[in-house]
Amino acid sequence: MGNSHRVDGRAPVHGFYSSSSWIEGAAVRQLETVADIDGVRAVAGLPDLHPGKFGPVGCAILADHIHPAFVGSDAGCGMALYTLDLAARRIRVDKAADRLRDIAKPYDGDIAGELAAHELAPSGFDASLGTIGSGNHFCELQTVEQVFDETIGIDRDRACLLVHSGSRGLGHALLERHVAEGLKPLAPDSAEGQAYLAAHDHALRWAQVNRSLIARRAAAALRCEVDPVCECSHNCVVHRGEGVLHRKGAAPSDRGLVVVPGSRGALSYLVAPLATAPREALWSIAHGAGRKFDRSSMIGRVGATKSDRERLARNPFGGRVICEDRALLAEEAPEAYKPITGVIADLEAFGLARVVASFRPLVTVKKIATMRRPKEDRR
Repeated sequence: MGNSHRVDGRAPVHGFYSSSSWIEGAAVRQLETVADIDGVRAVAGLPDLHPGKFGPVGCAILADHIHPAFVGSDAGCGMALYTLDLAARRIRVDKAADRLRDIAKPYDGDIAGELAAHELAPSGFDASLGTIGSGNHFCELQTVEQVFDETIGIDRDRACLLVHSGSRGLGHALLERHVAEGLKPLAPDSAEGQAYLAAHDHALRWAQVNRSLIARRAAAALRCEVDPVCECSHNCVVHRGEGVLHRKGAAPSDRGLVVVPGSRGALSYLVAPLATAPREALWSIAHGAGRKFDRSSMIGRVGATKSDRERLARNPFGGRVICEDRALLAEEAPEAYKPITGVIADLEAFGLARVVASFRPLVTVKKIATMRRPKEDRR
């Protein structure tokens, strides 16, 4: 069980992070503020917890009503891990980086066909389908570092692909409509609640298709095939018998394997959530390393000189980072994130998950200079 407490009659707050974790006091205060909202039943803070705009990131919230603010402005944002039928030993990093660079460009394929194939209604944001986005989103070519559980079937000789993206402008527009109305909670069975859920579900499906299309574009660039390993959303609403479960920067622990990435300069981990995990964790685990420093504080901290920008364009493993936006290169520097080893250690120590495999980054694709930066979640 985590570190649980109640304050002034609020809903219980459960923290699944150790005293050695880098958890800002502001994030804990946001958890307690959420717990004080009428109708909130329980709050769980995970080891990647950090402050967010409308509440903490790295948490799960169980409530009586739907709170769009708890989902945030990128409904459906999540990650998908794939294996490639490409031998890791054959990869030449610079050549792979040159080929993958084009996936940072807008998709020039049959968007209408993609929508129809997945039974997605058209929207005003479909021109962004198949693109990574900005903020902390990326597409990363990886190799297997270590396999801890051979029974899962991870082939240590095959390259992998990790895609982190969301619903782009769809989620932003969805939240903006509710910001204009004061971000009031919505009864699940009300007309407003049903309308939000319909738009929310569309954004989640759109985001899933987006990740799949990004992966297929990357595989085509590398001249190989792609097979899914796991996929999930980190920003969503889930209806359970216990109430309305909101995840904001949290991965589900009730849907199989989950990938928990570090920064672009660290390993990523594939974990198996444990069925014996404490109920207080609200069926959720960490979704990544979590930010240590906010974006504004990273400007000037790193990347101020040409030599430092050149350093940021490589990772400690000899891999490449494709990011031609100088501000974004600094905002998303490895130094901006908590050590992933601490997050994974907390997941294990609190009985939330066990490690299946780890992966090393080879090429991380974020943004090239020709792309415009859309409005979307920049947590």
